Amino acid sequence: MKQFAQLIKTLDGTNKTNIKVQALAQYFEEANEPDKVWTIAILSHRRPPRPVNTTLLRTWAAELSKIPTWLFEESYHIVGDLAETIALVVPSSEKGSDKSLTRFLQEMIDLRSKTEDEKKKYLFQHWSELDYYERFVFNKLITGSFRIGVSQKLMTRALSKATGIEEDILAYKLMGNWDPNSISFHDLVLEEKESDYLSKPYPFFLAYAVEGDVSDFGDVSEWSAEHKWDGIRSQVILRNNEIFVWSRGEELVTDKYPEFEAFIGFIPNGTVLDGELLPYPKGEIGTFKDLQTRIGRKNISKSLLEKIPVKLKVYDILEWKGHDIRNKTYLERRHILEDFYSNIIKSNKETIPLLLSERMQFNSWKEVAKERELSREKHSEGLMFKRNDSTYQVGRKKGDWWKWKVDPLTIDAVLTYAMRGHGRRSNLFTDYTFALWDENEEGEKELVTFAKAYSGLTDKEFRQVDAWIKKNTLDRFGPVRSVTPEHVFEIAFEGIAPSKRHKSGVATRFPRILRWRKDKKIEEANSLNDLKALIPIKAKEPLDK
Repeated sequence: MKQFAQLIKTLDGTNKTNIKVQALAQYFEEANEPDKVWTIAILSHRRPPRPVNTTLLRTWAAELSKIPTWLFEESYHIVGDLAETIALVVPSSEKGSDKSLTRFLQEMIDLRSKTEDEKKKYLFQHWSELDYYERFVFNKLITGSFRIGVSQKLMTRALSKATGIEEDILAYKLMGNWDPNSISFHDLVLEEKESDYLSKPYPFFLAYAVEGDVSDFGDVSEWSAEHKWDGIRSQVILRNNEIFVWSRGEELVTDKYPEFEAFIGFIPNGTVLDGELLPYPKGEIGTFKDLQTRIGRKNISKSLLEKIPVKLKVYDILEWKGHDIRNKTYLERRHILEDFYSNIIKSNKETIPLLLSERMQFNSWKEVAKERELSREKHSEGLMFKRNDSTYQVGRKKGDWWKWKVDPLTIDAVLTYAMRGHGRRSNLFTDYTFALWDENEEGEKELVTFAKAYSGLTDKEFRQVDAWIKKNTLDRFGPVRSVTPEHVFEIAFEGIAPSKRHKSGVATRFPRILRWRKDKKIEEANSLNDLKALIPIKAKEPLDK
């Protein structure tokens, strides 16, 4: 644990990539095998489930620290991180622990089935024994919130440096469904096994957002365009008469989409397709909100399958007849895909949940811009550009694939509530709730909350708003402060849909602050009806109509 805690301290204490890579590489060279596997798991979001809920953690930490609960809560709101708050308030120790990271994690897994008294005893023992930074890391493992600015790509780079194995190969090995509690470092990283290949996806190639003028990309004939579909990026794998569906988040989701079993027997073995999972209620492309009704379900009922069927809109092929074809150009892969699709779909259009994403070519960038303007009408987020001679690479690489999303929807709203932020903003009120005008039953205008946002302002603006909030607080509800409705902000969001869970009756997707409208009075803010008018007509129709 000492070695792992020191690693985290180094990673957390620098913004320099080279220092992080060197620290990780050295750790992978020196740590014991089980600890190396668990470290890979932790940094690739495969942490064990939280064994103790945060309410108990806060209560017990306050008890051991001999401070009132309200003081602990105030400290937590100031610090902004529960693990750090606990590490700071409990009595300090210089002893430390010689137990390995693996031993701690195995104990935490076992802790889930223990009684509350046993959990409390375990926590008190280790809070009292560990030094400050070990205690902080211990708390991070307990709470399951390990965010230290290390991407899986950066970890893979360090692992490559330590083992001499190419990054692309390591990225391939670390994808998939593996259990850190049962696999060895040798089996996971060093050994190549043919049996592991069956279900393994390829690392996804990701696009960069367009930053300037698209005409800067040069000759438009060198590029192909597609619509950027608003679904779940996935790979569908067919090998040995079995099907595997992987999300871009490296989650195996085959059981959530049983309709894809229909591919077996029609799509040949040794095929890997890259595409978007999209909902098709009533036979037409739906919204991401429709898709969410499928994502969170453990068991997919027959009625849900009929109500929200899902199809794969495919736009690339990565493996064909058992051969990795990622090194072929985009156009070569696309021709293989189009030939394959036309042969498969000829006699199976009604039975196979497979669609081909249209590849578009244009005579000018002005034509491209006009097509982008049709994106929302076509239920897409914008356009994708792919260089015709590009290969299928690993991760986010600049130059060959670009995404040009439509401009966000916007609305002017009034700031009504605020909370402190987290991390470096934990001493500032930076998490805001916004409201729009509506009429109540008496016909009077009132503000109705509709969204929360915590990004979009400069540091200077956040400090200005924070100072104003502290002087204009109307009431407090735990960490939340209600404030005088006085300031208007332009809120941007990517999508909108009706929602029964929200007081406003509307859910917005990815809301963030676009700008502070100091030029507007609150009476000039938009109404709830203005917001609802942005909902696409088809989204307003109930699915069971």
